[in-house]
Amino acid sequence: MTNQHPPLNPIPAHIVAVNDYVPYAKQRLSLQAWAYFSGGSADETLLGRNNHAFNRFSIWPRALADLSQAHTTTQLLGSRHPFPIFLAPIAYQRMAHSDGELATALAAAAMQTPFIISMQASCSLEHLVEQAPGPKWLQWYWQADKNATKALLAKAQALNIEAIVLTVDAPVNGLRNTEQRAQFMLPLGVEAVNLKGFKQPNNTLGAAGSSPLFGSGFLANAPNWQQVATFISDCPLPVILKGIMHPADAKRAVEIGAKGLIVSNHGGRTLDAAPTSLEVLPLVCKAVEGQIPVLFDGGIRRGSDVFIALALGASAVLVGRPYIYGLAAAGAPGVAHVLHLLRTELEVTMALAGCATLDDVTPDCLYGA
Repeated sequence: MTNQHPPLNPIPAHIVAVNDYVPYAKQRLSLQAWAYFSGGSADETLLGRNNHAFNRFSIWPRALADLSQAHTTTQLLGSRHPFPIFLAPIAYQRMAHSDGELATALAAAAMQTPFIISMQASCSLEHLVEQAPGPKWLQWYWQADKNATKALLAKAQALNIEAIVLTVDAPVNGLRNTEQRAQFMLPLGVEAVNLKGFKQPNNTLGAAGSSPLFGSGFLANAPNWQQVATFISDCPLPVILKGIMHPADAKRAVEIGAKGLIVSNHGGRTLDAAPTSLEVLPLVCKAVEGQIPVLFDGGIRRGSDVFIALALGASAVLVGRPYIYGLAAAGAPGVAHVLHLLRTELEVTMALAGCATLDDVTPDCLYGA
């Protein structure tokens, strides 16, 4: 699953920023795993734009603020969290480290931050919950198998999963040239273990000479608004919609009972010509009008990035590739270290911007907003 470079132990003192993990991760990932975790769709322009979108903003330094009671605590869906940085759902993590999602869950529990488990996780929900107590959400891809859906949702509820994160932005994936060039295939022993028993729909593309997508099995089972509304009303857990990028969709999500939104372009892995998540974040927040929390996903690499997303209206942010690089390089300690680095950088940024709490982080903190 990975190459022969051992995990970093101890973590070198010169790793002082998230991106410092990248070369160590690349050494320890197979070419296929690197393509899967780091790649984007088409020519990967959106992947780059996500990362650079934060450069449009500067943060106003402020002097002499009272920081004696400063903290980063936030409240979300009735739960209290020490800082607003959560772990995004990423599939098949045993390609990055032999402990896979278990290592990530242990790190998240140690840092007291939610881990959003991918529906395509390579470790079972039961094992993750048993071995790593801590706040967990479950990411969900639409499934046509209603009986298996009901059973897995009931299991999630019994295991005290706190929320379902329904990914709605990927009825089909964009063309991921990086994976195609690497001829990506899952390695032996890595599979979506929580989807065992689900009846999979026919996803056959159109025959030669016909439409390659429309009318094919790829779209026959893609959900619509009415189906998602029914899913939300029937689900025993709060449902957050991930992949909302348009203000009109945000308003519709509120109307059908979503308990939260995640502004996300799927890490630049679907529509390469889409806007960056950061560009549309203020528009989605304006459309929602504070009725439900809006989370942000897309390009976070520094604590100042977290600050900017919060200033533009996000209640919390998700990080994805950064913690996978920490996982590949150093296992659970690497994931925890990535979270620690980002939290520390956020606190430093808040202090220099004169913000004692997250409520103080507003658009007025940004120069050029």
